[in-house]
Amino acid sequence: MLYYLFRFLDQYDIPGSHMWAYISFRSLLTLILSLLISAWFGEKFIKWMKRRSIFETERDPSIDPFGCQKKGVPTMGGIIIIVSILIPVLLFGRIRNTYLILMIITTIWLGFLGFLDDYIKIFKRNKEGLKGKYKIVGQVSIGFIVGLTLWLSPDVVVRENVNVKQQNQEIVVKHKKEAVKSLQTTIPFIKNHNLNYSNVMAFCGKYKVAAGWFIFVFITIFAVTAVSNGANLNDGMDGMCAGNSAIVGVALGILAYVSSHIGYASYFDIMYIPHSEELVVFLCAFIGAMIGFLWYNAYPAQVFMGDTGSLTIGGIIGVAAIIIHKELLLPILCGIFFVESLSVIIQTQWFKFMKRKGQRVRVFRATPIHDNFRKLDTQLDATSRYILKNWPNRPFHESKITIRFWITSIILAALTIITLKMR
Repeated sequence: MLYYLFRFLDQYDIPGSHMWAYISFRSLLTLILSLLISAWFGEKFIKWMKRRSIFETERDPSIDPFGCQKKGVPTMGGIIIIVSILIPVLLFGRIRNTYLILMIITTIWLGFLGFLDDYIKIFKRNKEGLKGKYKIVGQVSIGFIVGLTLWLSPDVVVRENVNVKQQNQEIVVKHKKEAVKSLQTTIPFIKNHNLNYSNVMAFCGKYKVAAGWFIFVFITIFAVTAVSNGANLNDGMDGMCAGNSAIVGVALGILAYVSSHIGYASYFDIMYIPHSEELVVFLCAFIGAMIGFLWYNAYPAQVFMGDTGSLTIGGIIGVAAIIIHKELLLPILCGIFFVESLSVIIQTQWFKFMKRKGQRVRVFRATPIHDNFRKLDTQLDATSRYILKNWPNRPFHESKITIRFWITSIILAALTIITLKMR
């Protein structure tokens, strides 16, 4: 809203009003305000929750060999994150921007879905929370809405990058003059690295473009659901999910900025996406909210984000990557979330497979994978055999595990960014 006010004042040469035209100025203001709101509102929220004795259902103390108490800690801290994102975005963003609208809708939609889950856990005293099928329906629905909007909206266009050979045989990157609806996406580590979904569906003949858009919508649904669930599984230790998500947010912000700048897009040989600079504003709010939330969520946590936060965080990351056509980079960028989800799938499916053969065999000591690093031998199921029983050879404190996961996320984020040049 302030963006439109100061752009109006700029017509009358009001000093300083022209600054609001710069995406860097608005993005940094958004980051600072988001961080401040998160820190200030977080304190008020925690005190309010404690006065009303609204706490997380007590976590199983047997998972932590170091005896860290998890009782009496307020949850639903995702509300802090959502408020800290939305207020700065509404103040400093261009609200009419389609991409920004999609990000706001995603935040509210998945925030409400996570809130329902936390509400059932706390007030209904049901540790299972919202049934899994309803979560999936909610995640698939927002993925479908985002995918369909990106397909049908006339405002969602790109200028595709092409390699042009000059007379001196030098190859330069140029962008097509016309912005068009595009099914191209970026493939990492490959020269001439654009993949067109319609080409994948070439066997459909004259319907290949329509089929390509169906594939795009399906991938959007899959990305939003997978990353949202991955973030949800990663939220198991103090500061773990918030720290990892802040790092991912920085990488996405960089990718969004270079995608929205014609000069940088040419330099990195990627598609130029007009008007996607508003995504940088949103992601700066996201980063500020994560860092501010860490003020209270770092070990020992004063508040848990709950599903209100973790489901929302994953959805935001997934939709942002889809918008800038970098969804195929998600397995690298969100490698931590991917491994967390994969560990759970491997553990459950292998156990079921071996159980049908009359054996109780597990792969890891515990899943998601971060729990594997703090599980004691004395806490293992004596009736089961563990394939990776001696990995690791000793348990670690959760703060050490968290920091090491952050370091891994930094490496993955750096690798994601340099894939733009590693071809």
